[in-house]
Amino acid sequence: MAKRIYARARSRRIKAPRNAMGAMMAGLIGATAKAMVKATRTTVAASAKKPAKVVVRPARAPASAPAVRARPSGSGRFISGSHDCNFGARTYRLYVPSVAVSPVASVPLVVMLHGCGQTPEDFAKGTRMNTLAQDLGVMVLYPAQSRDAHPNRCWNWFREGDQQRGGGELALLADMVRTIIASHPVDPARVYVAGLSAGASAALLLAHAYPDLFAAVGCHSGLPTGAARDKGSALIAMKQGNPGTRLDRPVPTIIFHGSDDHVVTARNGRLVALRALETFPRLEVTEQARQVAKGRAYVRTLHRIGRGRAYVEHWLIKGSGHAWSGGSRSGRFVDPTGPDASREMLRFFLRHKTTLRTRRAIRTE
Repeated sequence: MAKRIYARARSRRIKAPRNAMGAMMAGLIGATAKAMVKATRTTVAASAKKPAKVVVRPARAPASAPAVRARPSGSGRFISGSHDCNFGARTYRLYVPSVAVSPVASVPLVVMLHGCGQTPEDFAKGTRMNTLAQDLGVMVLYPAQSRDAHPNRCWNWFREGDQQRGGGELALLADMVRTIIASHPVDPARVYVAGLSAGASAALLLAHAYPDLFAAVGCHSGLPTGAARDKGSALIAMKQGNPGTRLDRPVPTIIFHGSDDHVVTARNGRLVALRALETFPRLEVTEQARQVAKGRAYVRTLHRIGRGRAYVEHWLIKGSGHAWSGGSRSGRFVDPTGPDASREMLRFFLRHKTTLRTRRAIRTE
């Protein structure tokens, strides 16, 4: 189905049918499922057919894993909620680590936007983010896309009405995040957003529309900001790649993408990194080739000042498809044999903060 719609979108003589959005996303889910099955069945030997140009060495431990402090006593809570504002209504799940019950605690918040065909519960299982959040004392918000907004629960990253500050799904999500910050012990300087696939594309849009709210963004298997304006251009960008639009403000960005992603081409991951780099002058580049023990090889490219923290990171996982790297088999659309994307995103996020000046810079919706 996706191939037929793609062919129609490419033709100037044939108009897309009115129900093409539903058909497109249904095709996307089908393609995603096939890609995920392929990813989980692909062996490490198969992924070695395209060796990296640099030397690959087994990693003794996860690369640059965050220093995990003593696990807070007790266990966290995974609560349900709903948010209703002028821009719409959505339900959500919120993970509250046990350390956040203290009235003096001020914890980071990570917003996780699921991909097509997923739910917050499934996304939490697959990424194992709640387990890591309990270890690190981090709150995690999982907004839920509704079937009314999209039949396959995809975030509408490709619609112009959902790409700008002050309107559509971005304004709804930003208002939800502000409400969570106001009602829970969240440190407003340490708020982050990440996502998978359509969720990753929406996360990039959200972070750049609200740089006063988010200190960093994580993009797993997504597309650059402005890569599409409608359903037809979205399918073309997914298959061929699209550089999107030039960004106005620097936002620290970490990118994960599988080299064998047949749903969203890996070229998009490189383009996300290039767009992010345009906003950070004079960064030095370091490339590291590693391999997960009994798992996939990958190339990690860091852009930083000297040997300090990275402002842009790009992880290319060899042989992986359209799947969350290092995820748990208890969730959907995961590749357990890749590097731990959840842990690495948290490590990257927690090294960045927004300033009070930045948070006060833009207040008008």
